Amino acid sequence: MTETAFDVKAPASDIADPRLIVALDVPTVAEAETLVAKIGDEAAFFKIGYQLAFAGGLQLARDLKQSGRSVFLDMKLLDIDNTVAKGVENVVRMGVDMLTLHAYPKAMRAAVAAAQGSDLCLLGVTVLTSMDASDVAEAGYALSPEALVLQRATQARHAGMGGIVCSANEARAVRALVGPDMAVVTPGIRPAGAAHGDQKRVMTPAQALAAGASHLVVGRPISASGDPAAAARAIRLEMAQT
Repeated sequence: MTETAFDVKAPASDIADPRLIVALDVPTVAEAETLVAKIGDEAAFFKIGYQLAFAGGLQLARDLKQSGRSVFLDMKLLDIDNTVAKGVENVVRMGVDMLTLHAYPKAMRAAVAAAQGSDLCLLGVTVLTSMDASDVAEAGYALSPEALVLQRATQARHAGMGGIVCSANEARAVRALVGPDMAVVTPGIRPAGAAHGDQKRVMTPAQALAAGASHLVVGRPISASGDPAAAARAIRLEMAQT
């Protein structure tokens, strides 16, 4: 941590909505720390993916937890059972809140067994929000994106996973399938009028929550904003009305 980073002793804000997860999709830890500091009390849950993890973001995850914030490690694990299990065991020791793996049945069962007794919420990634029907077909699947999401959500429920990751477009059907207890985490959230970028299956924050999402992952609408705190606040206020 640098001297100019966020205060690691500060508790998470009571203002922040725990359903809002800000994606720290930036190249360096210094930029991530600056973004967290700019957001301030407006958010207390942060996602760290590959880009930042490979630049020192795993230590940042520990620092965020020490500061009282929540952390979602978006690692999308997939490997042989033993490798997945050993990786999950080490993530449990880090004390983070959420971890993703691809929703393949054997991998999910291995992860659930490895995380047993911990507070780690394991999330099965169904179909990436950057993929549409043509992308799914090109990958060799005969199912539509929606059908593939529902198949994988069913498998995640049977494996004992804590939740799934899907487009908000499928959130209503997934919620009906998995019931009220599993987390339904939706990336690809774009406030009204925001550019979609490389996301193809998107919804606004209010639409996603109304459809059954439990957590919203928001990246560029906050991180690329000239005022990240104001952008996070606007999303938080929209969420509060749902």
